[in-house]
Amino acid sequence: MSNAPTTALLAVNLGTPDTPTAPAVRRYLAEFLGDRRVVSIPPLLWKPLLHGLILPLRGGRSAHKYAQVWLPEGSPLAVHTRRLAQGIQQLLPDWRVRDAMRYGNPALRPALDALAAEGARRIVVLPLYPQYSTTTTASVEDVVLQWQQRHPKVKVQLVRDYAEDPQWVAAVAASITAYWQQHGRAEKLVFSFHGIPQRLADAGDPYPQRCEASARAIAAALGLSDEAWTLAYQSRFGRERWLQPYAEPTLWAMAERGVRQIDVV
Repeated sequence: MSNAPTTALLAVNLGTPDTPTAPAVRRYLAEFLGDRRVVSIPPLLWKPLLHGLILPLRGGRSAHKYAQVWLPEGSPLAVHTRRLAQGIQQLLPDWRVRDAMRYGNPALRPALDALAAEGARRIVVLPLYPQYSTTTTASVEDVVLQWQQRHPKVKVQLVRDYAEDPQWVAAVAASITAYWQQHGRAEKLVFSFHGIPQRLADAGDPYPQRCEASARAIAAALGLSDEAWTLAYQSRFGRERWLQPYAEPTLWAMAERGVRQIDVV
């Protein structure tokens, strides 16, 4: 191991259950929804609701949905994140490249521990969220900072945002162009981002501005006019107001205006 790389890259995604079963989904959701970065309701109020109502109800329903998309190799998110890390490894032969999940497995803290044990002295942590948010990137940063305090001899760097990075923008634009070349181009392109509660944006979370910046940059790289694309937010949870425009009403409105072909990225 003396000649092994001392620099590592850890690509971190959100997380996934280990199996598409109700118990595994409940374990995953307990960790995910138990993060104060994700749900900021005071624990004394939130934990009884989470463990007494939400997890028992959502565990089975979510497990059924996971089962519908599960791949032979495992969870789609885990499979594709692992493949992404393997692809990066080929491009960075002088680095150790690993993947991890903020919630679930492979867990972030043990992944950092393993890299340090293997001799890594510099670790670059790459959250696979191009647009910074307190609900995602900041949660990864919390874990990294806590880990760094216990391992002062290892230098850890966190990539906090790359929403407008030229090479990332070019890569996304190229993937869209490749799809169009194979399948044809629809009348309208919709950038659909995961939403967050509006109150977080009102409190200063820059996520919506970063999403808009990404969409504008990708549209510009594709040479699209303002009329050829739009932006929307998906995956609301609960009754409070989330970032708008919401994705599903946006798609319905397009259909009602006569749009018959829509590409969603």
